[in-house]
Amino acid sequence: MSSATPAATTEASDIHKIQHVIVIMQENRSFDSYFGTFPGADGLPAQGGGGTACVPNPTTQQCVKPFHDPNDLNRGGPHGEANARADIDGGKMDGFLEEVRKGRKQACKDAFDPACSGSQAQPDVMGYHDAREIPNYWAYAKQFVLQDHMFEPNASWSLPEHLFMVSAWSAICTKPGDPMSCENALQSPSHPPDFGAKRKANNKPQGNVSRPDYAWTDLT
Repeated sequence: MSSATPAATTEASDIHKIQHVIVIMQENRSFDSYFGTFPGADGLPAQGGGGTACVPNPTTQQCVKPFHDPNDLNRGGPHGEANARADIDGGKMDGFLEEVRKGRKQACKDAFDPACSGSQAQPDVMGYHDAREIPNYWAYAKQFVLQDHMFEPNASWSLPEHLFMVSAWSAICTKPGDPMSCENALQSPSHPPDFGAKRKANNKPQGNVSRPDYAWTDLT
């Protein structure tokens, strides 16, 4: 017992040496998009110095491999809950370009709507960045910790993920101010005022978005 006491005391005091905890939240990015080629990371599949991943393009009937994308602006593809399931496709990870094709058929007024695809001639959803575009991120990964087996709590778009980050849940409530009336809403929680009253997600009207009710956050 006496030998364990100094170690326990040291561990308890070490935590007080931490002065800052910084959380970097990626917006609409996959791990492979930023760190897929990071040395030693469990990222893009590779063998013999070359990539082995390849996703079928239903438009060209060709197979597209991940490629280095130096552009600062990326359109990607639809990234709602249903899109994520189709992208992953039961673990095959082969639905990304098909979802881009479907997203282009949406009547989208906003290119950044999670149900839409960009209008670029060459889809960039298979593109990735590295230290040439994001040197600071790669420097953080080398200097500190890169968690390549940590995933977001919800497979959906930005708003639900932000709600998960601060309250561990994304929900919609039927009774204002009553957290017991809230139910899971991975795709369409109540939208904040700056989201736009006429905007739609997955072509479904969102109702009154001027006064969102996040009652469950009071519990956390």
